[in-house]
Amino acid sequence: MAPFKSGDLLHLTRAASVQFSRPFFFRLIRVLEDRITYDGWVWIEGYELDARGEAVARREPFVQPAGLRKLSTARKPAPVRTRSL
Repeated sequence: MAPFKSGDLLHLTRAASVQFSRPFFFRLIRVLEDRITYDGWVWIEGYELDARGEAVARREPFVQPAGLRKLSTARKPAPVRTRSL
């Protein structure tokens, strides 16, 4: 699942797993690579988002990466600016 990284916004639908009869948006924390899975499946960890993009539940869904739709890429944090006195 290399093309996905922490912070990515994903859309989880039935294409990722039949358990998602109601599609939802998901902010990825990480791929749980230490778990044993079936070929073509992975466990991911992150937050289910509401319509405003706010986290409403932390989840660990079991998905087929081929069925995930990436909506945006994680942004690099802005550099910290300091003022000299």
